[in-house]
Amino acid sequence: MVRMNRDPLREAAELHDFARASRRLLVLTGAGCSTESGIPDYRDAAGSWKRSPPIQLREFLGDGLARRRYWARSLAGWPVVAAAHPNAAHRALARLETHGRVSQVITQNVDGLHQRAGSEAVIDLHGRLDEVLCLDCGALVARSELQDELQSLNPHLTARPATLAPDGDADLGDVDYAGVRVPDCRRCGGMLKPAVVFFGESVPRPRVERALERLEEADALLVAGSSLMVWSGYRFVRHAHERGVPVAIVNLGRTRADELASVRVHAPCGETIARLADDLLN
Repeated sequence: MVRMNRDPLREAAELHDFARASRRLLVLTGAGCSTESGIPDYRDAAGSWKRSPPIQLREFLGDGLARRRYWARSLAGWPVVAAAHPNAAHRALARLETHGRVSQVITQNVDGLHQRAGSEAVIDLHGRLDEVLCLDCGALVARSELQDELQSLNPHLTARPATLAPDGDADLGDVDYAGVRVPDCRRCGGMLKPAVVFFGESVPRPRVERALERLEEADALLVAGSSLMVWSGYRFVRHAHERGVPVAIVNLGRTRADELASVRVHAPCGETIARLADDLLN
């Protein structure tokens, strides 16, 4: 049971003791691990939506206007994700992996920042935003290539002011989405979709099984920057708890699994994970 009184020094000490006792630490990261890189998150400190929930899979597949709206907003939002740099948390986790203190990172993020920081043992639970998938023939193309096509087909959108939203989305204001042109697959003419798991879509079973296998090999689980409000991440904390694997959570707001954590740190990921890495490696 996590104590309700919050003492930052005590929390930091408990986290360091937790990590020192582990030799095969698995880390699960969420949006709070990337906010310091300039990528917004979805939820507030209470775990509630900050904005309208993102597009659902069935809406993307079944509503042509919704699909045009998605790609128009992505046209504005993608450059920010593409230009984002790993922050202190990403770099610290890469260092810990290099020195054998982190055995695996499972991330709910789709920004690829762990890999850019140097982490190699990464499972992208929800896919990667830098790839686009054809739903008909299965071809994968780089998001940068599709960006060029979208810009060429929709020059009227490229200079439009936008407000960045999570996962490469953006608010464009009053736009006639019916006139947005979206390219089809160059190979077969099929429908293109970002290679990420949409809300309302299941994480591919082989990916979940691989993540659970790595959790079986771990002796501790650290959650960094996730509210765990969705099952895709929460399941790993539940599984660890049922196996008797200790869980630590670093997150500014409340999480769905607070009562399952043996260590709970209410702090930003960047400074907290960086200090943890310094403590373990020096």
